[in-house]
Amino acid sequence: MAVHVVLFEPEIPQNTGNILRTCVATNTKVHIIKPIGFELTRESLKRSATNHLDYAEYVMYEDFEDFESKNPGTYFYMTRYGKKPHSGFDFTKVEGEIYLIFGKESTGIPYDRLRDNLDYCFRIPMSEHCRSLNLSNAVAIALYEVMRQLDYPELSFHEVQKGEDFLESFDILPRK
Repeated sequence: MAVHVVLFEPEIPQNTGNILRTCVATNTKVHIIKPIGFELTRESLKRSATNHLDYAEYVMYEDFEDFESKNPGTYFYMTRYGKKPHSGFDFTKVEGEIYLIFGKESTGIPYDRLRDNLDYCFRIPMSEHCRSLNLSNAVAIALYEVMRQLDYPELSFHEVQKGEDFLESFDILPRK
């Protein structure tokens, strides 16, 4: 079983760059459904994806039908109209691939697709004064909930690049 993030017609390059970076951190493949609101280039994502773009695994699709025809699995839809929290599903019981689908920043996922999949719609609980979170924040919250439930598959629980005992290697002077 693998976890995937699906971006339906993303509009803001910084969000997409941040999402790609989060997906590198979680070994998650990203699926991007066209049209998108920017040129998907190293330059447009440079600041938000940093050097993580070299490790990002993503695929582009012409439309939702193209994506759907190539990716069997269980689809979960992030929407402010969802009646279950993102933590309300037991992702350990899902057989096959898990796809977390996020809509474009301005209008979300088309209502007819949501209406036809009400049992798989979720939302992140928030106060009545806020209608939604930033897309990249929402992806991170939902994706890490799935990873938590799956016991963080193949993710490290300690610092790898600088070493597990990095902090212990410093000669720390006493504080005054």
